[in-house]
Amino acid sequence: MAEDDRKIAEGLQSVTLTMQIVEHVARTGRGVGVTSLATALGTSKSRIHRHLQTLVQQGYVFQHEDSERYEIGHRLVSLGQAVLENTGLIHAAHDPLLELRDRVGRSAVAAQMTPDGMLVIDTVPGPSLIEIGVRVGSLLSFHGSAQGKVASAFSSDAFRQRVLSGRLTAFTDATVTDPVQLGREFTAIRASGWAVAPNQAAFGLNTLACPVIDGSGAVCGTCGVVELTQVMGEVPDPAHVEAVLDTGRKISIRMGYSGIYPPA
Repeated sequence: MAEDDRKIAEGLQSVTLTMQIVEHVARTGRGVGVTSLATALGTSKSRIHRHLQTLVQQGYVFQHEDSERYEIGHRLVSLGQAVLENTGLIHAAHDPLLELRDRVGRSAVAAQMTPDGMLVIDTVPGPSLIEIGVRVGSLLSFHGSAQGKVASAFSSDAFRQRVLSGRLTAFTDATVTDPVQLGREFTAIRASGWAVAPNQAAFGLNTLACPVIDGSGAVCGTCGVVELTQVMGEVPDPAHVEAVLDTGRKISIRMGYSGIYPPA
């Protein structure tokens, strides 16, 4: 019995390490080597190498022929895409995002709320020859992005306090890192129903975002438009604000929400 328990424990450890490798490779945009993985995960290079070879064989990661670095493989990309496409919010948001893009002539974006930030799940490029937006899969902070700020503003008091008492990283010189100032912003955002954050996530970019509310009355995501700061600054076009709020309302209804929008 003890031997069976030991084998089960070893198997679980192996599965855990495999998932940690997959996650680490996926989050490293330019590939990662065996040594870096071993150091990051606190294990031996030989153990990491064995797991990587299995993942390569299954198509979840691949190794560059001219280097020793590993990146995500076609099978993992396909799996991630399937997860996104079957997420309720992405189904609810896509058509309204298309309508929003056509209505305001700007790139439209939807993000889903996660414990660690706002995950961009869908984007609709604008008509400009130069693409302006954020990539699907990007994780935006709760304090340094319009999406994160509006989600925080419409979340519970406990959640806002968690954000305000957490690490407020300065992504740019414009990022708000003072919890008192950020708390005031949350109050103003809840009153208006929308948020902007020019130059705060990245220089030159701004997003106008509003909340998406689910059937339980809780914020589950955001929608909005992305533009250059010289085009959209601290005070966005009222017509664009109206369009974004209208889109947030439509998506929220599709998510089962039937109350006042934005919530009081």
